[in-house]
Amino acid sequence: MNDLLSYLSEISKTPSSAQRNDETLIEKRRVAPRGKFCGPTGKNLRIQILIAKFAGSMRQITDINELRQIQMGILDDVHRFCEANGLRYFLSSGTLIGAVRHKGYIPWDDDIDIYMPRQDYEQFLKTYQDPRDIYRVIDPKRESHYYYTFAKVVDRRTRMVEDEVQGYEIGVYMDIFPVDYVTENMQERERVFRLKHLLYKIRRCKLSHENYLSSKLAYLCYRYLPITVRQLNRWIERLIVLPEPTDTVCNMTEAGPKLKGCFPAADIASSVDIAFEGRTYKTMVGYKDYLERTYGDYMTLPPVEQRVTHQFEAWWL
Repeated sequence: MNDLLSYLSEISKTPSSAQRNDETLIEKRRVAPRGKFCGPTGKNLRIQILIAKFAGSMRQITDINELRQIQMGILDDVHRFCEANGLRYFLSSGTLIGAVRHKGYIPWDDDIDIYMPRQDYEQFLKTYQDPRDIYRVIDPKRESHYYYTFAKVVDRRTRMVEDEVQGYEIGVYMDIFPVDYVTENMQERERVFRLKHLLYKIRRCKLSHENYLSSKLAYLCYRYLPITVRQLNRWIERLIVLPEPTDTVCNMTEAGPKLKGCFPAADIASSVDIAFEGRTYKTMVGYKDYLERTYGDYMTLPPVEQRVTHQFEAWWL
Protein backbone atom coordinates (compact mmCIF):
# COMPACT_ATOMS: atom_id res chain seq x y z
CA MET A 1 0.00 0.00 0.00
CA ASN A 2 2.96 2.33 0.61
CA ASP A 3 3.95 1.85 -3.03
CA LEU A 4 0.44 2.79 -4.07
CA LEU A 5 0.33 5.92 -1.93
CA SER A 6 3.70 7.17 -3.18
CA TYR A 7 2.72 6.39 -6.76
CA LEU A 8 -0.61 8.19 -6.49
CA SER A 9 1.11 11.18 -4.96
CA GLU A 10 3.65 11.29 -7.78
CA ILE A 11 1.25 10.98 -10.71
CA SER A 12 -1.36 13.32 -9.23
CA LYS A 13 0.95 16.36 -9.21
CA THR A 14 0.59 17.58 -12.78
CA PRO A 15 -1.52 16.02 -15.53
CA SER A 16 0.38 15.28 -18.71
CA SER A 17 -0.74 16.62 -22.08
CA ALA A 18 -1.82 13.08 -22.94
CA GLN A 19 -3.97 13.02 -19.81
CA ARG A 20 -5.53 16.38 -20.68
CA ASN A 21 -6.23 15.22 -24.21
CA ASP A 22 -7.73 12.04 -22.85
CA GLU A 23 -9.98 14.00 -20.50
CA THR A 24 -11.16 16.18 -23.39
CA LEU A 25 -11.81 13.08 -25.48
CA ILE A 26 -13.85 11.51 -22.69
CA GLU A 27 -15.90 14.69 -22.27
CA LYS A 28 -16.67 14.74 -25.99
CA ARG A 29 -17.77 11.10 -25.90
CA ARG A 30 -20.13 11.22 -22.96
CA VAL A 31 -23.02 10.49 -25.29
CA ALA A 32 -23.17 6.75 -25.87
CA PRO A 33 -22.35 5.75 -29.45
CA ARG A 34 -25.11 4.30 -31.57
CA GLY A 35 -25.53 0.61 -31.05
CA LYS A 36 -24.02 0.64 -27.58
CA PHE A 37 -24.97 -2.40 -25.58
CA CYS A 38 -22.56 -2.57 -22.69
CA GLY A 39 -24.07 -2.06 -19.29
CA PRO A 40 -23.07 -2.15 -15.63
CA THR A 41 -24.94 -5.36 -14.96
CA GLY A 42 -26.62 -8.22 -16.72
CA LYS A 43 -29.73 -7.98 -14.54
CA ASN A 44 -31.68 -5.92 -17.07
CA LEU A 45 -30.52 -8.17 -19.90
CA ARG A 46 -31.71 -11.27 -18.06
CA ILE A 47 -35.14 -9.68 -17.67
CA GLN A 48 -35.12 -8.79 -21.37
CA ILE A 49 -34.12 -12.36 -22.22
CA LEU A 50 -36.98 -13.80 -20.15
CA ILE A 51 -39.44 -11.49 -21.90
CA ALA A 52 -37.93 -12.23 -25.31
CA LYS A 53 -38.02 -15.99 -24.68
CA PHE A 54 -41.69 -15.71 -23.85
CA ALA A 55 -42.28 -13.66 -27.00
CA GLY A 56 -40.04 -15.90 -29.11
CA SER A 57 -37.96 -12.96 -30.41
CA MET A 58 -34.51 -14.15 -29.24
CA ARG A 59 -32.78 -17.47 -29.95
CA GLN A 60 -30.15 -18.88 -27.64
CA ILE A 61 -26.80 -19.98 -29.06
CA THR A 62 -26.13 -23.38 -27.52
CA ASP A 63 -23.81 -24.96 -30.11
CA ILE A 64 -20.13 -24.08 -29.58
CA ASN A 65 -19.54 -24.35 -33.33
CA GLU A 66 -22.18 -21.70 -33.96
CA LEU A 67 -20.49 -19.45 -31.38
CA ARG A 68 -17.13 -20.02 -33.05
CA GLN A 69 -18.49 -19.11 -36.46
CA ILE A 70 -19.63 -15.75 -35.08
CA GLN A 71 -16.17 -15.19 -33.59
CA MET A 72 -14.49 -16.19 -36.85
CA GLY A 73 -16.58 -13.58 -38.63
CA ILE A 74 -15.23 -10.96 -36.23
CA LEU A 75 -11.64 -12.15 -36.74
CA ASP A 76 -12.07 -12.06 -40.52
CA ASP A 77 -13.24 -8.46 -40.39
CA VAL A 78 -10.46 -7.36 -38.04
CA HIS A 79 -7.95 -9.08 -40.34
CA ARG A 80 -9.49 -7.29 -43.34
CA PHE A 81 -9.26 -3.89 -41.66
CA CYS A 82 -5.72 -4.36 -40.36
CA GLU A 83 -4.43 -5.55 -43.73
CA ALA A 84 -6.09 -2.62 -45.51
CA ASN A 85 -4.69 -0.07 -43.06
CA GLY A 86 -1.20 -1.42 -42.38
CA LEU A 87 -1.90 -2.32 -38.74
CA ARG A 88 -0.10 -5.18 -37.03
CA TYR A 89 -1.92 -7.87 -35.08
CA PHE A 90 -0.94 -11.33 -33.87
CA LEU A 91 -2.94 -14.39 -32.91
CA SER A 92 -1.98 -14.91 -29.27
CA SER A 93 -2.58 -16.84 -26.06
CA GLY A 94 -4.83 -19.90 -26.36
CA THR A 95 -5.77 -18.96 -29.93
CA LEU A 96 -2.11 -19.16 -30.97
CA ILE A 97 -1.63 -22.45 -29.12
CA GLY A 98 -4.68 -23.75 -30.98
CA ALA A 99 -3.27 -22.58 -34.32
CA VAL A 100 0.11 -24.25 -33.69
CA ARG A 101 -1.10 -27.45 -32.02
CA HIS A 102 -4.53 -28.02 -33.61
CA LYS A 103 -4.55 -25.76 -36.70
CA GLY A 104 -7.65 -24.16 -35.17
CA TYR A 105 -9.44 -23.80 -31.85
CA ILE A 106 -8.22 -25.77 -28.88
CA PRO A 107 -11.01 -28.39 -28.70
CA TRP A 108 -12.46 -27.04 -25.44
CA ASP A 109 -11.78 -23.35 -26.13
CA ASP A 110 -14.51 -20.87 -27.02
CA ASP A 111 -12.86 -17.49 -27.57
CA ILE A 112 -10.32 -15.69 -29.78
CA ASP A 113 -7.43 -13.53 -28.55
CA ILE A 114 -5.09 -11.28 -30.49
CA TYR A 115 -2.24 -8.97 -29.49
CA MET A 116 -1.49 -5.58 -31.02
CA PRO A 117 1.56 -3.37 -30.39
CA ARG A 118 0.38 -0.34 -28.43
CA GLN A 119 0.72 2.10 -31.36
CA ASP A 120 -1.33 -0.14 -33.68
CA TYR A 121 -3.84 -0.85 -30.92
CA GLU A 122 -4.55 2.83 -30.30
CA GLN A 123 -4.85 3.52 -34.02
CA PHE A 124 -7.24 0.58 -34.41
CA LEU A 125 -9.48 1.88 -31.62
CA LYS A 126 -9.66 5.30 -33.28
CA THR A 127 -10.30 4.15 -36.83
CA TYR A 128 -11.91 0.70 -36.94
CA GLN A 129 -15.10 0.58 -38.98
CA ASP A 130 -17.18 -2.24 -40.36
CA PRO A 131 -18.92 -1.06 -43.56
CA ARG A 132 -21.76 -3.52 -42.93
CA ASP A 133 -22.28 -2.13 -39.41
CA ILE A 134 -22.33 -5.65 -37.95
CA TYR A 135 -19.28 -5.29 -35.72
CA ARG A 136 -18.02 -2.52 -33.48
CA VAL A 137 -15.03 -2.04 -31.22
CA ILE A 138 -15.45 -1.52 -27.49
CA ASP A 139 -12.85 1.01 -26.37
CA PRO A 140 -12.29 0.96 -22.59
CA LYS A 141 -11.80 4.76 -22.63
CA ARG A 142 -15.24 5.33 -24.13
CA GLU A 143 -17.36 2.88 -22.16
CA SER A 144 -18.68 3.68 -18.71
CA HIS A 145 -18.74 0.78 -16.23
CA TYR A 146 -16.78 -1.45 -18.64
CA TYR A 147 -15.11 -4.20 -16.63
CA TYR A 148 -11.98 -4.59 -18.70
CA THR A 149 -9.04 -2.38 -19.63
CA PHE A 150 -8.53 -4.05 -23.01
CA ALA A 151 -10.66 -3.82 -26.13
CA LYS A 152 -13.16 -6.20 -27.66
CA VAL A 153 -14.75 -6.29 -31.09
CA VAL A 154 -18.34 -7.46 -30.76
CA ASP A 155 -21.13 -8.67 -33.01
CA ARG A 156 -24.02 -6.20 -32.66
CA ARG A 157 -26.55 -8.87 -33.58
CA THR A 158 -25.90 -10.85 -30.40
CA ARG A 159 -25.99 -10.58 -26.62
CA MET A 160 -23.87 -12.50 -24.15
CA VAL A 161 -23.91 -12.87 -20.38
CA GLU A 162 -20.75 -14.21 -18.73
CA ASP A 163 -20.90 -15.55 -15.18
CA GLU A 164 -17.34 -14.48 -14.44
CA VAL A 165 -18.31 -10.83 -14.76
CA GLN A 166 -21.61 -11.16 -12.94
CA GLY A 167 -23.76 -11.22 -16.04
CA TYR A 168 -22.28 -8.06 -17.58
CA GLU A 169 -24.10 -7.33 -20.82
CA ILE A 170 -22.08 -7.59 -24.01
CA GLY A 171 -22.20 -9.19 -27.46
CA VAL A 172 -20.30 -12.22 -28.74
CA TYR A 173 -16.76 -10.90 -29.01
CA MET A 174 -13.07 -11.23 -29.78
CA ASP A 175 -10.46 -9.91 -27.30
CA ILE A 176 -7.75 -7.45 -28.37
CA PHE A 177 -4.84 -6.88 -25.98
CA PRO A 178 -2.27 -4.08 -26.29
CA VAL A 179 1.35 -5.10 -25.96
CA ASP A 180 3.55 -2.61 -24.11
CA TYR A 181 7.25 -2.14 -23.53
CA VAL A 182 8.46 -2.95 -20.02
CA THR A 183 11.50 -1.68 -18.16
CA GLU A 184 14.75 -3.66 -18.26
CA ASN A 185 15.34 -2.86 -14.57
CA MET A 186 14.06 -6.01 -12.86
CA GLN A 187 13.49 -4.31 -9.50
CA GLU A 188 11.42 -1.59 -11.17
CA ARG A 189 9.61 -4.19 -13.29
CA GLU A 190 8.58 -6.07 -10.16
CA ARG A 191 7.34 -2.82 -8.61
CA VAL A 192 5.26 -2.00 -11.70
CA PHE A 193 3.69 -5.48 -11.77
CA ARG A 194 2.90 -5.27 -8.08
CA LEU A 195 1.29 -1.84 -8.44
CA LYS A 196 -0.71 -2.67 -11.55
CA HIS A 197 -2.09 -5.75 -9.85
CA LEU A 198 -3.26 -3.62 -6.93
CA LEU A 199 -4.76 -0.91 -9.18
CA TYR A 200 -6.64 -3.50 -11.24
CA LYS A 201 -7.96 -5.04 -8.02
CA ILE A 202 -9.22 -1.65 -6.78
CA ARG A 203 -10.80 -0.96 -10.17
CA ARG A 204 -12.63 -4.28 -10.16
CA CYS A 205 -13.94 -3.67 -6.65
CA LYS A 206 -15.31 -0.29 -7.69
CA LEU A 207 -17.14 -1.79 -10.66
CA SER A 208 -18.36 -4.94 -8.95
CA HIS A 209 -21.41 -5.02 -6.69
CA GLU A 210 -20.31 -8.33 -5.22
CA ASN A 211 -17.17 -9.13 -3.27
CA TYR A 212 -14.85 -11.33 -5.31
CA LEU A 213 -12.00 -10.99 -2.78
CA SER A 214 -11.41 -13.34 0.14
CA SER A 215 -11.62 -10.40 2.55
CA LYS A 216 -14.82 -8.39 2.89
CA LEU A 217 -12.89 -5.63 4.66
CA ALA A 218 -10.41 -5.32 1.78
CA TYR A 219 -13.28 -5.19 -0.73
CA LEU A 220 -15.03 -2.39 1.17
CA CYS A 221 -11.79 -0.44 1.60
CA TYR A 222 -11.00 -0.64 -2.10
CA ARG A 223 -14.58 0.03 -3.20
CA TYR A 224 -14.93 3.22 -1.17
CA LEU A 225 -11.48 4.70 -1.75
CA PRO A 226 -11.96 8.33 -2.89
CA ILE A 227 -10.74 7.50 -6.39
CA THR A 228 -12.84 7.33 -9.55
CA VAL A 229 -12.60 4.59 -12.16
CA ARG A 230 -11.58 7.24 -14.69
CA GLN A 231 -8.66 8.24 -12.46
CA LEU A 232 -7.69 4.60 -12.06
CA ASN A 233 -7.74 4.11 -15.83
CA ARG A 234 -5.42 7.09 -16.32
CA TRP A 235 -3.06 6.00 -13.58
CA ILE A 236 -2.90 2.46 -14.91
CA GLU A 237 -2.11 3.71 -18.41
CA ARG A 238 0.57 6.07 -17.11
CA LEU A 239 2.10 3.19 -15.15
CA ILE A 240 2.19 0.61 -17.94
CA VAL A 241 2.74 2.68 -21.12
CA LEU A 242 6.41 3.61 -21.39
CA PRO A 243 7.41 6.67 -23.47
CA GLU A 244 10.45 4.95 -25.03
CA PRO A 245 10.98 1.47 -26.51
CA THR A 246 12.85 -1.21 -24.59
CA ASP A 247 13.99 -4.72 -25.49
CA THR A 248 11.10 -6.40 -23.65
CA VAL A 249 7.30 -6.37 -24.06
CA CYS A 250 4.28 -7.81 -22.29
CA ASN A 251 0.49 -7.80 -22.19
CA MET A 252 0.12 -5.47 -19.21
CA THR A 253 -3.68 -5.59 -18.88
CA GLU A 254 -5.47 -7.28 -15.99
CA ALA A 255 -5.73 -10.39 -18.17
CA GLY A 256 -2.00 -10.41 -18.84
CA PRO A 257 0.54 -12.92 -17.52
CA LYS A 258 2.81 -12.59 -14.52
CA LEU A 259 6.44 -11.50 -14.75
CA LYS A 260 7.47 -14.65 -16.58
CA GLY A 261 5.11 -13.68 -19.39
CA CYS A 262 7.40 -10.87 -20.55
CA PHE A 263 9.14 -11.67 -23.82
CA PRO A 264 11.65 -10.05 -26.22
CA ALA A 265 10.40 -7.15 -28.33
CA ALA A 266 12.16 -8.85 -31.25
CA ASP A 267 9.41 -11.51 -31.16
CA ILE A 268 6.89 -8.94 -32.45
CA ALA A 269 9.27 -7.12 -34.81
CA SER A 270 7.38 -8.56 -37.76
CA SER A 271 4.56 -10.98 -38.51
CA VAL A 272 4.19 -14.33 -40.25
CA ASP A 273 1.24 -16.17 -41.72
CA ILE A 274 -0.38 -18.93 -39.70
CA ALA A 275 -3.29 -21.28 -40.41
CA PHE A 276 -6.35 -21.23 -38.16
CA GLU A 277 -9.60 -23.07 -38.93
CA GLY A 278 -8.64 -23.43 -42.59
CA ARG A 279 -7.92 -19.71 -43.07
CA THR A 280 -4.72 -17.69 -42.98
CA TYR A 281 -4.08 -14.99 -40.37
CA LYS A 282 -1.09 -13.26 -38.78
CA THR A 283 0.99 -13.94 -35.72
CA MET A 284 4.31 -12.71 -34.36
CA VAL A 285 7.56 -13.82 -35.99
CA GLY A 286 8.86 -15.11 -32.64
CA TYR A 287 5.69 -17.00 -31.71
CA LYS A 288 7.54 -20.15 -30.60
CA ASP A 289 9.69 -18.18 -28.15
CA TYR A 290 6.63 -16.29 -26.88
CA LEU A 291 4.70 -19.52 -26.31
CA GLU A 292 7.61 -21.24 -24.57
CA ARG A 293 8.20 -18.32 -22.21
CA THR A 294 4.50 -17.93 -21.40
CA TYR A 295 3.26 -21.54 -21.34
CA GLY A 296 6.29 -23.81 -21.22
CA ASP A 297 5.60 -27.08 -23.06
CA TYR A 298 2.67 -25.76 -25.06
CA MET A 299 2.53 -28.76 -27.41
CA THR A 300 1.52 -31.13 -24.60
CA LEU A 301 -2.18 -31.28 -23.75
CA PRO A 302 -2.99 -30.16 -20.19
CA PRO A 303 -4.65 -32.52 -17.68
CA VAL A 304 -8.35 -33.09 -18.27
CA GLU A 305 -9.32 -31.09 -15.18
CA GLN A 306 -7.58 -28.02 -16.63
CA ARG A 307 -9.49 -28.12 -19.93
CA VAL A 308 -12.00 -25.49 -18.95
CA THR A 309 -14.39 -23.45 -21.10
CA HIS A 310 -15.87 -20.08 -20.19
CA GLN A 311 -19.30 -19.90 -18.59
CA PHE A 312 -21.70 -17.80 -20.64
CA GLU A 313 -25.12 -17.44 -22.20
CA ALA A 314 -25.28 -16.14 -25.79
CA TRP A 315 -28.29 -15.09 -27.83
CA TRP A 316 -29.22 -13.93 -31.33
CA LEU A 317 -31.35 -10.81 -31.22
